[in-house]
Amino acid sequence: MLPRFINLAFALMIILAACAPSKKEVRYKPFEPGKMPQYREVGLASWYGEEYHGRRTANGEVYDMYAMTAAHRTLPFNTRVRVTNLENRKKAEFRINDRGPFIPGRIIDLSNSGAKAVEMLAKGTAQVIVEAIGFSGGQLPSLEGIFAVQVGAFGEKENATRLQSELKKKYPNVHIVLWESNVKRLYRVRLGAFRTEAEAHRYCEILRKDKIPGFVVRED
Repeated sequence: MLPRFINLAFALMIILAACAPSKKEVRYKPFEPGKMPQYREVGLASWYGEEYHGRRTANGEVYDMYAMTAAHRTLPFNTRVRVTNLENRKKAEFRINDRGPFIPGRIIDLSNSGAKAVEMLAKGTAQVIVEAIGFSGGQLPSLEGIFAVQVGAFGEKENATRLQSELKKKYPNVHIVLWESNVKRLYRVRLGAFRTEAEAHRYCEILRKDKIPGFVVRED
C-alpha cells in the first residue's frame, strides 16, 4: 500500500479522473496512412499566457501568446483544430504546438489570443467542442509515438522522487519530467513508454484498478 502522503497527493491531483474519455463526448479514430484523424471531443478549455510567453513549447518553438496555437495532451504537433465555445458559439482555428493541459477535466489549452477569439479570456475556462480539421507541415502524422500515463505533479522534487521510488516497487518505467514556466516549476511523475495511445489507455485502466488515477499524455 502506498504511504498516506502519496494517497493524499493523488487525492489532491485528481478526484474522479478517467483515463478513457466518455464515449458520448469523444469521437477519435486511429490514424490511417494518408488520412487525417477523425477527432471530436467535448470538454473544458482553458488558456495560458504571459506566464509562459517566450518559453519553449513542447515541439521546440518559442511560445507566443499572441499566435493562434494551442496545447493538447495527445494530438500530433501541427494538427489543426477548430474550437467552438458552446456558451456563445464563437469559433476559431488553432495549430497544436504544445502539450497540456495537465489538469484533469480539461481537454485543450488555448493561447491568449485564442481565448480572446472565442471570448473566454475573462472567464478563464469554457465548455467547447474540439475537432481536428487538418494538418500543417507536410507529411501526415502517424498514430504511433511515445505515450505515458501521468499520475502526479509536485512542486518539490523530493516528493516526486519519493512517489517514483514507491511506484517502482511494482511498476516498470516510472520517470520524472521537469516542467517550468516563467514563475514556477513542476516535477511530473509518469509511467510507461507506449507506442500508441490505445496501449497507454489500456495501461491506465490497470492503474485505476490499483486505485492510481492518471491520464494519458504524449511525450514526443
